[in-house]
Amino acid sequence: MNDYLVKATAFNGEVRALALVATDMVSEACRRQGTWPTASAALGRALMGGTMMASMLKGKEKLTVRIEGNGPIGHIIVDSHANGTSRGTVGNPHVSPELNQAGKLDVAGVVGTEGTLSVVKDIGMKDPFTGSVPIVSGEIGEDFTYYFANSEQTPSSVGVGVLVNPDETILAAGGFIIQLMPGAQESTIEEIEKRLGSIPAISKLVEMGMPPEEILQSLLGDDNVKFLETKPIEFQCSCSKERIGNAIISLGQDEIKAMIEEDGGAETTCNFCNETYSFNKNELTNLLEKAV
Repeated sequence: MNDYLVKATAFNGEVRALALVATDMVSEACRRQGTWPTASAALGRALMGGTMMASMLKGKEKLTVRIEGNGPIGHIIVDSHANGTSRGTVGNPHVSPELNQAGKLDVAGVVGTEGTLSVVKDIGMKDPFTGSVPIVSGEIGEDFTYYFANSEQTPSSVGVGVLVNPDETILAAGGFIIQLMPGAQESTIEEIEKRLGSIPAISKLVEMGMPPEEILQSLLGDDNVKFLETKPIEFQCSCSKERIGNAIISLGQDEIKAMIEEDGGAETTCNFCNETYSFNKNELTNLLEKAV
């Protein structure tokens, strides 16, 4: 199944909902980062949360999610665009704790239960919108849920899940966001809560082969959902040699001269996709002229 996201409303507009299948996206991000299983689950959950949030934006708008917990993975950073592309990185990809008490990958153990989840939205204004909340569990889905309720005042339920194969590849990854609109009836809330409590984990639904449309129908009821939009999603990094060159120019003349005279060149690796970019003496000399 190809990765994609669907948007919908439900219960005659009382609910806004999104769901995605993102197995390939998460696989590529984890391959690029070289993550071990629990770090893969953490990165994948954050990547899907950011992707779904960004799908609520328009045009060239984008956002950055940063999770800074007190666990051994360090930071998790996700850049997501309204067009469905995302990338992500973690501070320490090689963390592998014991399974938690439920016999599952201990995501909270690697993220930590103290720290912050922050979102910076670039929506074309002079100053970006920034929201930040404390981490409440480190499970990431619950932390996104808390963010929506407290930073954006939108009651929400966020589910994100990743299954990892014994060979450490990604078996299944998917997620959903269900949000209550103003005026949602109590009976609607009760129906959703009942359904959320009775269905398998989102990653299991994806493993079973459920597309995003069926996931939302399982969560909200076949007759209650009205689909609005389908959007492909993928891992995509925005780095390029030109961008790296501009970053070198911004370092200033002295720094570039030192690269030429002391090192005879320069090499840098993107934190998100691990692509390496090399600059020889001639290329650095051209950048020096631009810096002047």
